[in-house]
Amino acid sequence: MVYYLLSISAELENLTDLQPCGGCDDPNFSYYFKVKCESCGEISQKETCVMISEVVPLPTGRATAHLVQKCKLCGREGSIQMITGEGQPLTLGQSEREEFSRLMIFDGRGLAPTDFSFSDGWEAQSLAGTTFDVDLSAGEFAEYDEKGECPVGITNVRANFSVVKKRERGGKDVYI
Repeated sequence: MVYYLLSISAELENLTDLQPCGGCDDPNFSYYFKVKCESCGEISQKETCVMISEVVPLPTGRATAHLVQKCKLCGREGSIQMITGEGQPLTLGQSEREEFSRLMIFDGRGLAPTDFSFSDGWEAQSLAGTTFDVDLSAGEFAEYDEKGECPVGITNVRANFSVVKKRERGGKDVYI
């Protein structure tokens, strides 16, 4: 098993706390990405949609995963399980330092997530406290904050997957 960390970054203008609506562990937020077969290296042509609230049984019937998919090239089956509790909103400070924020951990068994696609279902807070529903499917967002009397925006959205290791600290699993 390999653990993949999905991290996001963006340039935030007069906004902070960019995250999926309902928080980083929102069970109904849709994650769209392609998958790579860890056996033959084939990358799926279409994006896959995965949600915390949707699970499917593994072929063995002894457990479940959020995604079970067969490689179209080699026929190997793999799965991905989402691990909650690790996500943090992207803050204005992180944006100004061009840092990434942790969003979700994926436990890949035979499949590796790749090429994350931003969609709708995001939210961010203006510096004046207004909450904005954000659609990032076009790669940017622009609006005007009436309360703060200033423009707000999100540009240069980026996401990456990186391999992390699971360690136990103080009786709790952490991913570094």
